[in-house]
Formats: sequence, C-alpha cells, structure tokens
Amino acid sequence: MAITITQLTTFLAVVRGGSVTAAADELVVTQPSVSSALAALGRELGCELFERAGRGIRLTEEGLAFAPYARDVLGILEDGRRAVLEASARANKRLRIASVTTAAESFVPPLMRTFAEQHPEIELTLDVGNAEYVFERVLGHTADLAICGRPPADPRLTAEPLATNEIVCITAPDDPVCADGPVEAGVLADRAWLMREPGSGSRKLNEQFLADRGLTPPTLVLGSNGAIKQAAWAGLGVSLVSRAAVQTELASGRLAEIRLSNGPPARPWFVLRSTVGPAKPTRELFVEFLLEASADPS
Repeated sequence: MAITITQLTTFLAVVRGGSVTAAADELVVTQPSVSSALAALGRELGCELFERAGRGIRLTEEGLAFAPYARDVLGILEDGRRAVLEASARANKRLRIASVTTAAESFVPPLMRTFAEQHPEIELTLDVGNAEYVFERVLGHTADLAICGRPPADPRLTAEPLATNEIVCITAPDDPVCADGPVEAGVLADRAWLMREPGSGSRKLNEQFLADRGLTPPTLVLGSNGAIKQAAWAGLGVSLVSRAAVQTELASGRLAEIRLSNGPPARPWFVLRSTVGPAKPTRELFVEFLLEASADPS
C-alpha cells in the first residue's frame, strides 16, 4: 500500500481541529472514517502520529516532523490542480488548424486573419500538408479541424462544404493549344502530366481524371504546388490544379489555361472535424465563421 491523499487530508484536518471529532465535522465524514485513515497512515509510516493530551490529542515528535511534508504534498497538488485549470483555459482559447497545401497557399490565411481580428483572444496555429497528412492530424486529434478537398469516407470524420473549388488545366504561356477553343482531354494524351506526391488530393484528382478517360500519358512527379507551377511555366507538362492556386499566375500571364470541353467539374472545399470526443467551443466558432464567410459572396 501507499500513502493516499485521503490520509494526508484527514491527518491535517486532525492537526487543525485538535481532535477526531473536529476533523470529522470539517470533512463531513464519520469519526470511525477519520480514525481508520489515521491508523492506516501510521501503519504506512511505522509510527504513532498522535498521542493523548487530556481530552484531546496532540502530535507526537514523529507527527510534528511529518506535518510540514504533508502540507507540502497537498499544497503542490493544489498548485498542480490550478495549473491544469489554467492550461485547460488556455487550451480552450487555442485553435489548431490543418490545411492542404493549395488552400493554405491561397484563401486560408486571409480567413484566419479576419477571424483573428474578430477574436484576438484565440490563438491560431496552421499546420500544412497534403490531404493524407491533414486527415491523419484530425483523426489523431493533433488538429482541431482541417480545410481540404474531397474528404475521406470515414465515420470518425464529418465534413461540411465551403466555397467552390474550380479546377483548371495549366500549361506554359506560349502553348499553342491555348489559342484553340475548348479541346478534348485526349488532345493532351501525349503530354507529360505533372503530379504531386502520393497522398496529395490534387494527385488523386489528376489520376482519376485520366483514368476516367482511359488516358495513360507520361507523368512527372513534383513535391509542391510551386514546383508544379514552375514545371508548367517551363513547358515540361500540364496539370489539373485548383484555380485558387494559380489565379495570380494566370492573371499575370506567367501560366496559361487549357480549356477542356470534358474537364472536371467544380467541387467544394470542405471543413473537416472529428466526430469523436466533446465539442470544442473555439472550433465550433471557427466553423460557424467559415460557413458564414463561404455563404457571403462579398
């Protein structure tokens, strides 16, 4: 056995009250309960902690020696309890956001800034990676929510649609195909297709698009949206990407868009949450903000 919190609390109540009766009244327990806790503590320490003094009791030399340590233990535990409450309060004011790269490089930071201006008391953090990465963060509860493309079919996750995610096919600015009207994807069957790494949502989009049309072009794998854009600008291939990721380059003429007659339809962005565990006020507040922002055309 070991010394318990109940034993220490009872011991100090007897010290304060000077009797078993007073301690029982303070702790709202029976006198036998107090006597039992004192006896168990004495056995654990191998000594008598109290001795008779007239009609009351007083500390023995051993009890006097032990009392300050008992107070220290309970005091430190109380400090720990307060620290936990303070940490919990801080945690309730912290929001951990995970986002796929494309969203994090386009519309997520402005949304975070607006939210932070409205709620300066909430600390925001952003963790960026591919789709597989952010799904794992939400499932592992190391992120409170995620901004992503198509969510996985997993009962542990719930997803709500946000703004529209328009998909475009990018290429070099001098690509002659861009001068034509809308073209079939088969026209690009011999072109290299620029792909993100495995686990990326945009890679799955490109692979599914090609598979649905029976196309097996050569591919070039690159590890970031920036590398995809640089490769397309250099004429190394074409790729399907979110318009949000390339709107600046398209507007400046650094990249061009190939209009596809059978291109992929627009799809929504999603906010993703875990269905496991209690609701988190800051998370729900941010989700409400996102839904309102996506519904507001301005």
